[in-house]
Amino acid sequence: MFDVILAPDINIIWRPLGGWNGRSPPDRVVYKLPIVRQDVARWCRRLDITFMPPPTETEPTNAALGSLLAERVGRLPEYIFEVMREEWEFGQNIGLIEPLMRAAKRAGIDSDSLQQALTDEIGIAKLQEFEESAKTDGAFGVPTFIVGKEVFWGNDRLDFLAEHIASLRAGF
Repeated sequence: MFDVILAPDINIIWRPLGGWNGRSPPDRVVYKLPIVRQDVARWCRRLDITFMPPPTETEPTNAALGSLLAERVGRLPEYIFEVMREEWEFGQNIGLIEPLMRAAKRAGIDSDSLQQALTDEIGIAKLQEFEESAKTDGAFGVPTFIVGKEVFWGNDRLDFLAEHIASLRAGF
């Protein structure tokens, strides 16, 4: 993902979502989750990645707050990679502090700073603001990438995102 979006001529505006905002609510997850996990397992096999699903009650607000810190200290790609490992490779609940602390340490982020970020009122307010922006911009899930009026949702749309960026660079 980052090879597509971190090119020097790309300006990423990071807007993480917390809670169930931008995700299927728990009552819908009951029906959707088995299918989603099948799909994720297929992707993991294709990419030769270990797959251990996280608990269904995983709530990403703390991970999102940590990502705001990671962005501020210049460690966002590393943090996201390590948090996703905790969640999908190790099957951990990234709503809990311990998995985030392990991920942050591997990403080179100070644990005291992460602890403070998890209760930062400004960060919490930003997540609420990002939820409103997501609705306005047409985002309905994560990850979503928006380039102009084009919306790319899901990791399986990254090839389309890369093609769109290439066409913009070529002037089409």
